[in-house]
Amino acid sequence: MTITYEDFAKMDIRIGTIIGAEKIEGADKLLKLSVDLGIEKRQIVAGIAQIVTDPIEMVGKQVPILCNLEPLILRGVESQGMMLAAADEDGKPVLIHPEHNIPNSSQIG
Repeated sequence: MTITYEDFAKMDIRIGTIIGAEKIEGADKLLKLSVDLGIEKRQIVAGIAQIVTDPIEMVGKQVPILCNLEPLILRGVESQGMMLAAADEDGKPVLIHPEHNIPNSSQIG
């Protein structure tokens, strides 16, 4: 399926820095992340718990966030966007991040 450039342009993807991370009780794959987007802080639920030994290791990492996604409740926790990640050949998430630190809220696209 293809989309138009106009559809792509509607997506607001920005870099944010993870400032807090914790496991979500009863969820094997989900972490609750606090993300500093420069202009605001948001709570994001991300399906990356199986690749993270200790959630605290996520703090300080910069990641791309889809900011204009409608909020969603996952396992009783509100997610105010989506962290973008790739999947390896086994389907496990792989983090995507800038080559070097850039200002939070830098737009991708």
